[in-house]
Amino acid sequence: MKYEIKGAPMPVVIMNLEGGEQVKCQQGGMSWMSPNMKMSTNAGGSVGKAFGRMFSGESMFQNVYTSEGGPGLFAVCSSLPGEILPIQITPTHTIVAQKTAFLASEMGVNMSVHFQKKASAGFFGGEGFILQKFSGAGMVFLEIDGSVIEYNLAPGQRLVIDTGNFGAMEDTVQVSVEAVKGVGNALFGGEGFFNTVLTGPGKVWLQTMPKNVLANAVAPFIATK
Repeated sequence: MKYEIKGAPMPVVIMNLEGGEQVKCQQGGMSWMSPNMKMSTNAGGSVGKAFGRMFSGESMFQNVYTSEGGPGLFAVCSSLPGEILPIQITPTHTIVAQKTAFLASEMGVNMSVHFQKKASAGFFGGEGFILQKFSGAGMVFLEIDGSVIEYNLAPGQRLVIDTGNFGAMEDTVQVSVEAVKGVGNALFGGEGFFNTVLTGPGKVWLQTMPKNVLANAVAPFIATK
């Protein structure tokens, strides 16, 4: 499969497939395609995996598209302004991403729900508690809100972030939470009571405009009746 990512600030990934090649995406994810692409819908594995995708913010079922009778074209657009992040998954390179990040992938990529190992990250980490894990082999395309910023953390190197700015990370990175120091800072600083801490080694991808920040920014300009 060959692909190209076009457009800003609403990008699209356009995949060019050889005859017989397949890609999978979420229900309703297809934007445009050549007429020889055949769709089939399935649970993408066991019932447990289907429910796991639901808990991670995706639909229980996936659509599989097959290029029949020769080369085919298949395109998936992002749902909000941002970037599409292509990542090569291998048996030794597993990625963990924010929920609802998945756009599309090759058939060899497996998506499952990923829970934080530390209970504190689950109870206080907000939306970061339930994540998406991508393993196997093949290309996966992730949706990033706003622009993507990449860091390569050394062993033991820590990065403190707002949970909403988390995009994706290699599974070697550890996640924890820490309380904002100072009662006044926590109550009046506007940053909440807890921050998310990422600890290397491994690569992390951050996003600059989380959905909730975008919603709060445009809310005052939306007329209500």
